[in-house]
Amino acid sequence: MMKRRDFILTGLGGMAGLGLSTGLGTGLGTWPRRALADTRPFTFTSWGGALSAAEKMSFMDPYAAAKGIAINNTSPTETAKMKAMVQANAVEWDLVDVGGRTVWQGAQEGFLEQLDLDKIPNAKALPAQLVAPYGVATSAGATIFAWSTKAFPANAGPQSWADFWDVKRFPGQRGLYKYFYYNYEAALLAAGVKREEVFPVTAEKAAMALGKIKDLKPNVSVWWGAGAQPPQLLATGELALSSAWSGRILAAAGEGAPIGYTYKDGIAWANWWVVPKGTPYRDLAHDIINYALGEDPQSKMLALKTYGPVLGAATAKADADTQKILVMSPDNIKDMLILNEQEAYKYSHAYEEQWNQLMLG
Repeated sequence: MMKRRDFILTGLGGMAGLGLSTGLGTGLGTWPRRALADTRPFTFTSWGGALSAAEKMSFMDPYAAAKGIAINNTSPTETAKMKAMVQANAVEWDLVDVGGRTVWQGAQEGFLEQLDLDKIPNAKALPAQLVAPYGVATSAGATIFAWSTKAFPANAGPQSWADFWDVKRFPGQRGLYKYFYYNYEAALLAAGVKREEVFPVTAEKAAMALGKIKDLKPNVSVWWGAGAQPPQLLATGELALSSAWSGRILAAAGEGAPIGYTYKDGIAWANWWVVPKGTPYRDLAHDIINYALGEDPQSKMLALKTYGPVLGAATAKADADTQKILVMSPDNIKDMLILNEQEAYKYSHAYEEQWNQLMLG
């Protein structure tokens, strides 16, 4: 059997394209940067909900207490807003949790600081594919599908994306993410493409995915953009099924929401941290990233039972019950697709016009 680490390295193999070399200096930069730093606290921005709660409790609060500083936690992440801040020389976010494709976008479009990995020595303990010059992964999650137990019993919901697309066996309104991101992979898996053949992206595969989504579109009533939407709409019964972020579903299920879910056929990914270009807190951002990758902070995520650690030593500490809900546990990851973020960046841009036309049609 392929070991979990080897599986991750194989699935994320395309991420190595950016390499690991860096070339930054070590100072905060010009005096205006320092002056700005004196006017506001360090600001960390993430997606909100279960992920922001996990990051605040595991990383930000302990670090702030240890260093005697204030950290402003905000949400949600908006790549366009971050890019606009940089372009206007008015950066208000100092460290941002993003989807992996934004790491490649920021490298291409120049709105992220290149990291000085010498200042993040704990990153050496991660698989190389989770570390890039413009971003580092700090936690793991997945895009899964979930269902309302008002529509289907908790133990009788869909078990594959093919089931999700089967409106006869599983009738009812669906929810899908509003971008091609995640949907490319889900649609190809629903079409019967093998996990190991989803990447690299080709024109034929993209056309197949778009066609498959077009077929399902009459049964999709919600194209969600906020992670809170799927669990809320499933809990009320407005949706019968929806794609969703794993941590949001785990949080809702833990609170007793009438939601069923499975990790089978899920799309596993990491949460990446990036530093907007021009922040007055560049050195502090590096130190916080390094702190978050320590074994103790990573292990704190286990008790929260939503998003999981990326550090193998922390994952290994999980008890049997926690292993059941960790994306990267052997029993879960063997049935999941690892998202290749570099390929996702490519298809998100190459087929943006076709996706927009599909949404308007």
